[in-house]
Amino acid sequence: MKVLAHNRKARFEYELIERLVAGLVLTGSEVKSVREGRVNLTDGYVTFDGGEAFLVNVHIAPYANAGYAGHDPLRPRKLLLHKRELKRLAGKVQEKGLTLIPLALGLEGNWIKVELALAKGKKVHDKREAIKRRQLEREAEAAMKRYR
Repeated sequence: MKVLAHNRKARFEYELIERLVAGLVLTGSEVKSVREGRVNLTDGYVTFDGGEAFLVNVHIAPYANAGYAGHDPLRPRKLLLHKRELKRLAGKVQEKGLTLIPLALGLEGNWIKVELALAKGKKVHDKREAIKRRQLEREAEAAMKRYR
């Protein structure tokens, strides 16, 4: 998948448990805007309503040359998943306090797909631990570089 947009905060804010790829229902102007990379996935999440899944709070900027056929930047967008996957994911989200978040948006052939992750929110002390670990890795790598 050729990635067009990343959710860089997701790996810091959440502990990722499971990943999957889903299709996305978009209008023409949204497709053009996504292909330009004008997408913000940071606050996005998935909700389940009436046996369907919707990607909410993902901002796709209006396409400049859309004319009258523009789109609402924050509208909920339907996800294309198999019924079995929908039921399984909806059950996990309701039972265990997990959430489904977008990690990346990209092209797979001519189709725009979204990479989703079943995630659990990190606590503050977990985030601090991640920052310390990253800092130690950087220092070790710098020491190895100096040693060579």
